[in-house]
Amino acid sequence: MSRKTKPKTKETFSRYDTADYLKDEASILAYFEAAIEEAADDPTIITVALGNIARARNMSQLARDTGLTREGLYKALSPEGNPSFGTVLKVAKAMGLSLTLKAAA
Repeated sequence: MSRKTKPKTKETFSRYDTADYLKDEASILAYFEAAIEEAADDPTIITVALGNIARARNMSQLARDTGLTREGLYKALSPEGNPSFGTVLKVAKAMGLSLTLKAAA
């Protein structure tokens, strides 16, 4: 007695990209504020968030606005990047964002 088995279907997944969900200024601001709040002692969270925002907007325009190369921005704002604080501030300013420091609770 043989049993027929269903043919296996291959599952496909699309790559998740945070930048795809940053459609308007309100979502960008909420995302950036959450990244700063969650960063604690990990500055990578902030730089990666800036990279996601830059990709959602226009990395080429950001390169022109900051005077940095597009490739340099991709590298600096990646999880493996280690941009200077000056670069982070320059990128944030060019995107109309700012970092705010306040007393820890």
